Amino acid sequence: MKKTPVLQIKNLTVNFPSESGTVNAVRNVSLDIFPGEVLGVVGESGSGKSVLSLSTIGLLPNSARVSGEILLDGENLLQLSDQEMSKHRGRDIAMVFQDPLSALNPVQTIGHQIAEALLIHQEISYDDAFKRAGELLDEMRIPRPFERVKSYPHEFSGGMRQRVMIALAIANAPKIILADEPSTALDVTVQAQVLELLKRASQLTGAAVVLVTHDMGVVAGLADRIAIMYAGKIVEEGPIEKVFESPAMPYTIGLIRSIPRVDESEKRRLVSIAGSPPSPVALPPGCAFAPRCPAYTEICDSKVPDLEAFGGDRSVACLRKDEIAGLVSAGRLYPTEVTKGNVKSTSDLKLLEVSDLSKSFPLLKGNVFRRRVGSVYAVDKISFTLEQGKCLAIVGESGCGKTTTLLEVMNLIAPENGRIVIFGKDVSELSKSERLVIRKDLQIVFQDPFASLDPRLPIGEAIMEPMEVFSVSKSEQLTRMQELLELVGLNPAHANRFPSEFSGGQRQRIAIARALALNPKILILDEPVSALDVSVRAGVLNLLAELQEKLGISYLFVSHDLAVVQHVADYVAVMYLGSIVESGAVAQVFNSPHHPYTKALLSAVPIPDPRVEKSRERIILEGELPSPINPPSGCRFHNRCFVTKSRSEADQAKCASERPELRMVEGAEVSCHFPLLR
Repeated sequence: MKKTPVLQIKNLTVNFPSESGTVNAVRNVSLDIFPGEVLGVVGESGSGKSVLSLSTIGLLPNSARVSGEILLDGENLLQLSDQEMSKHRGRDIAMVFQDPLSALNPVQTIGHQIAEALLIHQEISYDDAFKRAGELLDEMRIPRPFERVKSYPHEFSGGMRQRVMIALAIANAPKIILADEPSTALDVTVQAQVLELLKRASQLTGAAVVLVTHDMGVVAGLADRIAIMYAGKIVEEGPIEKVFESPAMPYTIGLIRSIPRVDESEKRRLVSIAGSPPSPVALPPGCAFAPRCPAYTEICDSKVPDLEAFGGDRSVACLRKDEIAGLVSAGRLYPTEVTKGNVKSTSDLKLLEVSDLSKSFPLLKGNVFRRRVGSVYAVDKISFTLEQGKCLAIVGESGCGKTTTLLEVMNLIAPENGRIVIFGKDVSELSKSERLVIRKDLQIVFQDPFASLDPRLPIGEAIMEPMEVFSVSKSEQLTRMQELLELVGLNPAHANRFPSEFSGGQRQRIAIARALALNPKILILDEPVSALDVSVRAGVLNLLAELQEKLGISYLFVSHDLAVVQHVADYVAVMYLGSIVESGAVAQVFNSPHHPYTKALLSAVPIPDPRVEKSRERIILEGELPSPINPPSGCRFHNRCFVTKSRSEADQAKCASERPELRMVEGAEVSCHFPLLR
């Protein structure tokens, strides 16, 4: 028996007026959403995903021009006034926003905000509503829920605030939950918790979930169906397993093959989709993906392809859809190249040695007479080495001390405690002139390329600026600048353009070119691809691999994305609350993790394969990362450790009281009393 949709979107079109022209945000989209299912809506930034979800809940700005139908129980929501729509909003349709801190009222307690949502739509007393708020927080596994209802949003961590948003969303048992990038800014472990709770919320209420995301791995584990959006249109839609197994739209194929996988045994070049999405103000004729499509022929410009049935329960918008499978099997669409890895150098020369590095920050109190009342222990006695031509990745949750470690290395001054040796020289003994020489060989690429580039300088001048500091002649600067732009895949003719005229991926390439200007021996990379779309990220990761092969640069790479680390790094150091808990070769640590924290991190990484993702074991860590102001005694991971909880009382007491030292366990250094063995 065929299910009846709980919501039907028919021929939805959304336009916005702008100074440049009409912005075509959503173009003729039709979707059926069924009770109890999870529909993943996936695409690059600007594809229209968020506008689609905001249209559904009636939160578009007044300037939006909307046509089509959104039918809920036969009623067209687009014809309702805002007052009429408010009766459905929160009761029949609820939303989990991307940024919970801006979505929650900062001057109201969490309990009051949830109670308010209940009072609007139900005949219930305030006391009963407030009690129900505590029960909902308990459902979302927030510790001490009946105490935390009296807390304010700023007193919760990012992951806990997102749980509050889910509690708000399910308060009135809605028919549909819209989740707009609910896990984008979260650590992989917190992301796993939030996605698990989103699934639980759907089960508790029977609601359909529309999951808007750019992460194909997230939808692989959670979604039943997937809709791929590009330039405001759905270009492929169908059951998640079928779309991943045999995608029929070239854009879908490119997205899937652009994602690094943490479970891969061989390193390969990722697929990078050429070009960038078209401007919604000036869409190309015919298929909007044609200028970037490797299957392009002249027929692609003839008309805009409609979303048509393809293979029963799937739909595809491609004029060459019947030919795509043959092109894929012939290796003519996004072939993947297996590489021997990034390391070409066999040198064991140690360029960077860090020993027992510690860093704390004072915790001050008072407005006039400030006094130190404690310390934030950001980095606590960590040691590692970086060899020539190799990549060492430092991974861990936010707040574990990764970036602080990088900045301590970049400071080139004596650390608070410990020792830093760069190119065989102790930084505590460097003179000013020696420090300047080392600066030339040690460069950094920051997470946000737009913030790290001067918006007033053309990119050519920005790249030449480091050479100016070291008195390189103008002619050499110009030659080198043009070489670097070509090296990172940009057009030297664009050297006079400003950073604002480039896309995010292009700006990151400019930042890399600037860092390479002085031929450094070590490149420090702080989350260099975390803010980029998947296809753009693939291009930057491929570029880093190619640069290492050509130039023999060493990378010190910080990331919270273990799939990216698996793709680029040779060695990995896993940090937890300021300490390294496991380190070794990437293949060894990832294939056979010995520390429970490493195993939990790896199990939380989404794998872009529905059959694998939905069947594998997942370890959900309980609780939040403890405060570095007051870290736990003994093993700092013991209060969240699933291994500790399964052992005897004597073993648990040992974990709680004795700090484990790093020791060699089956080829990796591990800080654990009871490591996991093969």
